[in-house]
Amino acid sequence: MVLNYIWIAFFLLAFVVAVGKTVFMGDYGVWSEIMGASFSSAGTAFEISIGLTGVLALWMGLMKIGEKGGVIQLFGRLISPLFCRLFPGIPKGHPAMGSIFMNVSANMLGLDNAATPLGLKAMSELQEINTKKDTATDAMIMFLVLNASGLCFIPISIMMYRVQAGAANPTDVFLPILLATFISTFVGIVALCIKQRIKLLDKVMVSWLGGMAAVIVAIVWYFSTLPQDKVQLYSGFIANFLLFSVVVSFIIAGLRKRVNMYETFIEGAKEGFRTAVMIIPYLVAILVAIGMFRASGAMDVVTGLMSSAVEAMGFDSEWVGALPTALMKPLSGSGSRGMMVDLMNTYGADAFVSRVSAAIQGSTDTMFYVLAVYFGSVGVKRTRYAVSYALLADVVGSIAGIAAAYIFFR
Repeated sequence: MVLNYIWIAFFLLAFVVAVGKTVFMGDYGVWSEIMGASFSSAGTAFEISIGLTGVLALWMGLMKIGEKGGVIQLFGRLISPLFCRLFPGIPKGHPAMGSIFMNVSANMLGLDNAATPLGLKAMSELQEINTKKDTATDAMIMFLVLNASGLCFIPISIMMYRVQAGAANPTDVFLPILLATFISTFVGIVALCIKQRIKLLDKVMVSWLGGMAAVIVAIVWYFSTLPQDKVQLYSGFIANFLLFSVVVSFIIAGLRKRVNMYETFIEGAKEGFRTAVMIIPYLVAILVAIGMFRASGAMDVVTGLMSSAVEAMGFDSEWVGALPTALMKPLSGSGSRGMMVDLMNTYGADAFVSRVSAAIQGSTDTMFYVLAVYFGSVGVKRTRYAVSYALLADVVGSIAGIAAAYIFFR
């Protein structure tokens, strides 16, 4: 519903600004620019979707091999000591814990299509042990904030969009996104642990959270000491090395499990093809609206006002152009993705503002969508403090994404 109003607002504001430019500035050509932008944006949306088909088919096929090879399950077992402490309300051995492990592991590996059904299954199992069926439990809220904060080690989709946009090094946003998404998740977990009175100084909690934080801080510190060309070279090497290592691990796991990898790959690739086709109408809808909004001059008005405010406070304002992505992120994944793609098409994939937008896009998941779908699937109406803590993680993630972009690209 919220996205519906935002989508309508793009058209109405574009019309109002265009009328103002015509009446007060005598600009009659703005109407041709707006309509031209609608046609070109629709074509761009289609081209992006079709261009992603091959890459999506490739990665979804590889991911299916990893899934059947047991890589995700293995990852779940590795993080089980931490999750047993984050969800003390779940009985030991309850199937909900396994579904949560699978969901979070899928998110970490960028398996969005696998993560959602696993998440819905986890919510259904959490509802089984919920004594107040219309009210969210602490475990549900922790699970939802983990999903909303969107911890992802391999942001494949964003890299694919950068490939499509012609980025010289599509993987150079890997480390900024890793930093931003970790900070978002870390803050969300710590805040919820304080709220739910979960013991943060537990040995396992300290070792896991402290160890992960130490690794991230070490990475950021090391790269901050390097010249920009070395940052891009090494971050690209690490990202590509990890990505290829994951592919090899999937294949090795498939061999050990005696998976028919060719047929499994085809099965996953078909899902990738269907996904690419399914996103066409969503991209057309949002890119046309954004394109007309930008062509009318309304986007310039908004970013201009923000830039002036930021500069008046003595801060650099180059990131302000990515602000629409941050504002749209909690509301709509397709909307924020459209904002990011629009910036890449307008300024180029390697422009600083485009990289900031990518870092913001990868910092968190779509908060309101996650909460609506997961809580709605089990009939939970009283979400308690879930929205405020998920929003906290989202805001922190966006700020961290901006800061990370300055660390790695400035």
